[in-house]
Amino acid sequence: MSLSEVLAVLGLDLPRLLPHLIALAVAYILAVPIGWDRERSEHSAGLRTFPLVAIAACGFIQATERMLINEPEGLARVVEGIIGGIGFIGGGAILKDHASVRGTATAASLWATGAVGIAVGLGATDVALVISAITFATLRFLSPLKQEK
Repeated sequence: MSLSEVLAVLGLDLPRLLPHLIALAVAYILAVPIGWDRERSEHSAGLRTFPLVAIAACGFIQATERMLINEPEGLARVVEGIIGGIGFIGGGAILKDHASVRGTATAASLWATGAVGIAVGLGATDVALVISAITFATLRFLSPLKQEK
């Protein structure tokens, strides 16, 4: 059975599916360097978490786009929900230990990765690329300047 036959059985056609697959792949690829940096630094979220956040955010946008095509208020509510959900996930990465707090950069980078997914889902791949690059550069190159307490 060919791919087109499998898609037909599922009620899908490749021309309609392909843009979604591309968007999800772009969101995934742009999140991997951020996740790699967190994984390499042995933080609470890493190589698996960041791409999943990006594709989930992108997927929520992609899944609702036809339903909300002429409803910017509805799309804004979807984006608000994604932002809140990612904030909740990021909150789990923040750990308080006596007088110190750890995980805020991981939480913030999870939030930024959600923005990458949202931007890709909305078709603003240029914005997603900039967010991803700046987030990665901040984590990678500013960490050595951070004062340890």
